[in-house]
Amino acid sequence: MSLTIFLVVVFAAALHASWNAIVKRGSDTLLTTILVTGSAAVIAALVLPFLPAPARVSWPWLAASTLLQVTYYVLVARTYRVTDMSASYPLMRGCAPILVALVATVVVGEPLPPLAWAGIALVCLGILTMTRGRSRQHLWLPLLNAGVIATYTLVDAWGARQSGAALSYTLWLFLLSGLPLPVWALCTRAVSLRAYARRNWRYGVVGGVGTLTSYALALWAMTIAPVAMIAALRETSILFGILISAFVLRERVDRQRWIAAGVIVLGAAVLRIA
Repeated sequence: MSLTIFLVVVFAAALHASWNAIVKRGSDTLLTTILVTGSAAVIAALVLPFLPAPARVSWPWLAASTLLQVTYYVLVARTYRVTDMSASYPLMRGCAPILVALVATVVVGEPLPPLAWAGIALVCLGILTMTRGRSRQHLWLPLLNAGVIATYTLVDAWGARQSGAALSYTLWLFLLSGLPLPVWALCTRAVSLRAYARRNWRYGVVGGVGTLTSYALALWAMTIAPVAMIAALRETSILFGILISAFVLRERVDRQRWIAAGVIVLGAAVLRIA
């Protein structure tokens, strides 16, 4: 993997962990998620008129991903309502790479070299170490979301490649997936949403820029590199998530999780040289 792609994906990972921290820090995780997705949709709508449209062959994949993304956002909000970010974020993001790698190898026809498999295995080992001995309560939520993440990653990698315009594909995705939750909130919780938005709109804008930029960079990388390697490297966001949990959210992160984070970083290093 080239150094440029490596650094771009690691930067995307840092952005991804940051917007998840914004959701976790909000007093209402669902409304914060709505502000983030709504802001991303507005940004996409402002930029799209200046970009070429994605190829028509990619639109079915775009539609499928839109449904998956909405499901993902709802699960993120629900997960952070009942679990610590330092426990749930690694499970959500870390279990997906092995699923992506297996499906990409068998179905998409992108076999990986042994060194790449070693890097992915190290990332997954770090995740297992991080969650060892933890309470099983509520863990089904991040595990379920890991399956959703793996599915939309593969769908979007294929859709972006067929689109001929990865940035346009990404912006259309955020526009379409960012509308359902705000519309639902306006119909059911309009007063609460307006009051919450007045106090927290800045977090929504920052989170919207973060999530949109992070995914655009990752999809761009997937158009020129194996999707399994990019998906695994993107999960270095777990390391950034642990750092944010410890130093920003002030959650307790024990030695086991720090060691696990180090294993994940080692896996990323192996992917760099694969």
